[in-house]
Amino acid sequence: MQIHISPSDGIPIYLQIISQVKRHIASGRLSPGDELPPIRALAEQLTVNPNTVARAYLELERAGVVTKRQGAGTYVAEKPSPLSRKEKVRVLSERADALLVEAGHLDIELDDVIDLLRERHGLFSPAAKP
Repeated sequence: MQIHISPSDGIPIYLQIISQVKRHIASGRLSPGDELPPIRALAEQLTVNPNTVARAYLELERAGVVTKRQGAGTYVAEKPSPLSRKEKVRVLSERADALLVEAGHLDIELDDVIDLLRERHGLFSPAAKP
């Protein structure tokens, strides 16, 4: 699993890790039951504090994306997220709000944002998986 962080982009590193793990799962690069790198190994690879990786893994576990097996590591969850539909919509609404605010700052029209989302969605469709 390759994760690339950008300390200068203004997004906290732990959120970048969370986002990329979710992206790997959505694209099929990580499957249910796959093991994530150990916290210390990933921290060393990214040259970040292990607490940063631990925080990302904890947030992923709270969201039901991964499960921890005592003494055995962290794995992609076998079951879908336990979040209710209402909670899922709330989480996505927050992210949609942030995207729309950013698009406004960049002077990008809503139709262009929708086109971009459709294009990006195509990258995660089953036909696009390796």
